[in-house]
Amino acid sequence: MISIQNKISIALLLVVHFGFAQEKDKTIGSQTVNVVKPYTPTISDAYKIKDNPPLEDEGNKAKETINYNIFSFPVASTFTPSKGKAEGVEKAKRERTFGNYATLGVGNYGTLIGELFVTQDLGNNDYVAGMFRHHSSQGGIKEVELNDEFYDTSLNLAYGMNDRYMSWNVEAGYQNQIYNWYGLPEGFGSTLSLDDREMLLESISPKHVYNTITLGGNIAFSESVFEKVNVNYTRFMDGFDSAENRFYVKPSFKVNIMDFDIKTDVIVDYVGGNFKNNYQQTNVTDIKYGFTNFGIVPSFVLNEDDWTLKLGAGLFYSMDNEGSRNKFFVYPQVNASYKIVNDLMIFYAGAQGTLNQNSYANLVSQNPFLSPTLLIEPTSNLYDAFVGLKGKLANNISYNISGSYLSENNKALFKSNNFTENSANQDYAFGNSFGVVYDDISTTRFYAELKADFSENVTFGINGTFNSYKTDEQQEAWNLPTMQLSSTLDVQITPKWFAGFNIFYVGERKDLQINSDLATFINYAPITLESYFDANAHVGYKHSERLTAFLRFNNIANQNYEKWLNYPVQGFQVVVGANYKFDF
Repeated sequence: MISIQNKISIALLLVVHFGFAQEKDKTIGSQTVNVVKPYTPTISDAYKIKDNPPLEDEGNKAKETINYNIFSFPVASTFTPSKGKAEGVEKAKRERTFGNYATLGVGNYGTLIGELFVTQDLGNNDYVAGMFRHHSSQGGIKEVELNDEFYDTSLNLAYGMNDRYMSWNVEAGYQNQIYNWYGLPEGFGSTLSLDDREMLLESISPKHVYNTITLGGNIAFSESVFEKVNVNYTRFMDGFDSAENRFYVKPSFKVNIMDFDIKTDVIVDYVGGNFKNNYQQTNVTDIKYGFTNFGIVPSFVLNEDDWTLKLGAGLFYSMDNEGSRNKFFVYPQVNASYKIVNDLMIFYAGAQGTLNQNSYANLVSQNPFLSPTLLIEPTSNLYDAFVGLKGKLANNISYNISGSYLSENNKALFKSNNFTENSANQDYAFGNSFGVVYDDISTTRFYAELKADFSENVTFGINGTFNSYKTDEQQEAWNLPTMQLSSTLDVQITPKWFAGFNIFYVGERKDLQINSDLATFINYAPITLESYFDANAHVGYKHSERLTAFLRFNNIANQNYEKWLNYPVQGFQVVVGANYKFDF
């Protein structure tokens, strides 16, 4: 049997033979060709001939013997080629980069923002860096009766080193946050006289403070089975003697077995803390909580033509350090994709699950108006099964459409605390704080996204998420929106001027709050928080490569919406400022 290589060689010989051999004394006829339109070929014009042409009898007749004679003789030449000269290409001026910057901005509502980032190389491989951030407002929201100012200040320092085989860094940070429980319920004080209501309002001190200390680092190896490890420790405290410790370490390994790269993540996640009181103030000792989660997540990837398949599993063991509710979990880690039409249309599907460690610090980052009386437990994301299509409608337009079904056990939900109008209450117990409840929730979700780069100077994006929830015990999926839409537009107007626009929409949410003083004769039903949209814009002027001025507009439509029940946001906001880049 003739091998593929021999077939290719024979074919090449036949091509050479028929291309150069002509029968002796035969001539080629002449024809007149009229060029009507020049032909400019493109890639799309090329195609592969799939059918083999039939062989005619005339082509199968015996071949004539052809003899070749070569007469070689020297030819004198006086031609001397001139040296080539490269055509001059105008190079674009390379923009200078700076390692440090400072930003300062001021606005209405007494808004002040500031950032300072500095970095310095200490040698060929090591460096030191620092970041300072501040954002504050003096409040002044319309019709709010309590102090609504806030402050958020943080400082982070880092030291690191990069070389050929390894890179690592260590970090330390501190953050101070000051908020106010200013969100009193509608009709607050209805059981009191006007004088008693006024006295009660004056007695409420809504200020609460959070302090966070972080230490951490990571190390990565370029040529080792031991790929990287991330380590983080967080100490979180508030002004009501609550305290929490969080320790997280995640080493990652990669080994090659039978031509497969098997990656394994090992996770150790500990959280432990205490609250001085429960919400009813009935406890005699501190409320303590603590969980240690151990996990191992092996996975490997298969690539076959247009297919990509990632197979893995997550194995977790959760220890309740303050109780006896230890549990073992197994989660899928499967992802598959198939290129239906190259990068124009890619089908993907999968199922993923994991064990999420809830903490006081993480919950506060989502809702800063929590009462310091929470129940902290982990959430088990049993699976997120999804299927979708993504790709390109054109070279500059991409899309992503997906549908998914999520099953979560013990999901944390924010719900408004019930309250009374008793002057002996804590400052967060007047209907102006939130607690956390847990429930098993199933979510059907649809997601769509479109991104477009109309040119180098204009980019556009829009996405939407649509959710439908099913709860197990709770009456509603408290404070979870049914719809979220977002759109952005960025324009580089001139080399000096730039602008951007952002708008987002959040659908209706449900909450429930009871005034216990009236609960005996009023039938309470879930409260529907109205949907809202928020439009924001910014414009900037680049005075020089170092100095840029900016103007920001937030809540342009001046919507007095409530992100959380009883918590209206600031209206139309204007911030003017500048950014300065520099080097030492």
